[in-house]
Amino acid sequence: MLFEVWAPNARDRVTLELNGTGHPLERDAERDGWWTGVVPAGDGDRYGFAVDDGPVLPDPRSRRLPDGPDGRSAVVDHSAYAWRNEAPKLRLRGAVLYELHVGTFTSEGTLDAAAGRLGELAGLGITHVELMPLCPFPGTWGWGYDGVAPWAVHEPYGGPEALKRFVDAAHGLGMGVVLDVVHNHLGPSGNYLPAFGPYFTDTHHTPWGAAVNLDAPGSDEVRAYFLGSALAWLRDYRIDGLRLDAVHALADTRALTFLEELSAAVDELAREQGRQHFLIAESDMGDPRTTTPRALGGVGLHAQWNDDFHHALHTALTGEAQGYYADFARAPIAALAKTLTHVFFHDGTYSSFRGRHHGRPVDRERTPAHRFLGYAQTHDQIGNRALGDRLSASVSPGLLACAAALVLTGPSVPMLFMGEEWGATTPWQYFTDHTDPELAEAVRRGRRREFAEHGWDENEVPDPQDRATRDRSVLDRTEREEDPHRRLLAWHRELIALRRTLPDLTDPDLGGVKVAYDEEDRWLVFRRGDLRVAVNLGKEPAVIPLGSNGRDRVLAAWEPVDPPTEDGVLRVPAESAVVLSDG
Repeated sequence: MLFEVWAPNARDRVTLELNGTGHPLERDAERDGWWTGVVPAGDGDRYGFAVDDGPVLPDPRSRRLPDGPDGRSAVVDHSAYAWRNEAPKLRLRGAVLYELHVGTFTSEGTLDAAAGRLGELAGLGITHVELMPLCPFPGTWGWGYDGVAPWAVHEPYGGPEALKRFVDAAHGLGMGVVLDVVHNHLGPSGNYLPAFGPYFTDTHHTPWGAAVNLDAPGSDEVRAYFLGSALAWLRDYRIDGLRLDAVHALADTRALTFLEELSAAVDELAREQGRQHFLIAESDMGDPRTTTPRALGGVGLHAQWNDDFHHALHTALTGEAQGYYADFARAPIAALAKTLTHVFFHDGTYSSFRGRHHGRPVDRERTPAHRFLGYAQTHDQIGNRALGDRLSASVSPGLLACAAALVLTGPSVPMLFMGEEWGATTPWQYFTDHTDPELAEAVRRGRRREFAEHGWDENEVPDPQDRATRDRSVLDRTEREEDPHRRLLAWHRELIALRRTLPDLTDPDLGGVKVAYDEEDRWLVFRRGDLRVAVNLGKEPAVIPLGSNGRDRVLAAWEPVDPPTEDGVLRVPAESAVVLSDG
């Protein structure tokens, strides 16, 4: 078997330790900084590399870390897995995503346990399951954004084989799998990459310290490292798409950016395999060039999260106005209308939160709606609250139903956060399991200090290191059997079924979306083709002038609603939503 490692830091030698025996590697004459050697080995064999007189460390490209990030790597034979199901050919247009955290989706917190629940999601009408990061990190429980081995699968979740079983099961049910990957930083504990080479650079500063080296000397190999990792998920695990965490934090000044390289490589792999691979960016830039095709001068990613829609919807539902919600809260129904029709609220407008103008307009005539994801809740928007409270903790079932109608019938690709479909009341809190006592205490103090600055009593902020914090965040499926949860689940299923059967709900034409609203009475109605969706967020019934011919049919309604009168007036009960067709 060929063992190789990029270790330009090595002065004299690199040694492979395989099953307790040392084997010297040789410099690769054709690749600067690379060391290679051929040694007999098989699936499961343990190994590591020592640079000069340093300790034996795991392979930077570890495919498996059975004992965690501080242990030896293990050989993985990807060809040994016998795939049962072909990947379905699913496009983003028409997709309904479901964000899922393996460690809290079930009490077991494993990929196999999550796979056992995939039938529920298929029955709901989900097309793609979006897994939060799976790369290894110290300890058992965590969000996954502190991963340190971007080619491997967290062992407590089940390791590489369990991920293949999960993907295989999803494909067998006709669903795709999206994986959240982190290229902008690695976790603070168990990261041994600096021992091998210049994976990080002080040229740029990030919230996590030295930046990942995408443009300084040695960055060719670092870019290849992360690009290879991304392609490995799509190739070796048959993942259908990747969600790229916080791409705005990628410090990259090169003319050809890493994201463009990645986009081109993923498109090429999709052509080779006849698959529907795609990349979804999390970006704080408000820049449509992120998803503009490369041929038109853009970065070429296939879609991006739209937090502006979330913020407008959240303020309209809750009335919250702190922090980045402030601009949206001035006129939340108007903000919601703008994000439904123009995507970004900040499209060159002044952002009081940032203290400057922000964003860039979306070309509604040329940009398809499925370039953007819309959602009412995500792991960030719940978990980064002091108590990890969901919308269900602060708004009525009727308002949750309105949120579902806006997300699932809106122009963007809809995404749900696990449990949202039944209005789960379990919080989703920030939890960690750092094995380094000093790091654990620093995280604990930092979390409490952060929210104390916003007026919270430190004793009210959950301890991230307390196992109970993770356990509180596990979904309680027994809720689904009782109202209003059972009713909310049926409502989500009904709306998703409409999206799958009515072409107007997946029409990519952003320019065709028309909106009317009343800020004071708190109602909004938008039109997509022959369909109208009306929501009343107010506490009193709303009288909405549709201006229609009075022949509209009610396709779905949270509360009983009569069709519009002959003069086109629709009466919608308080905190309710209705979908109509005039076809």
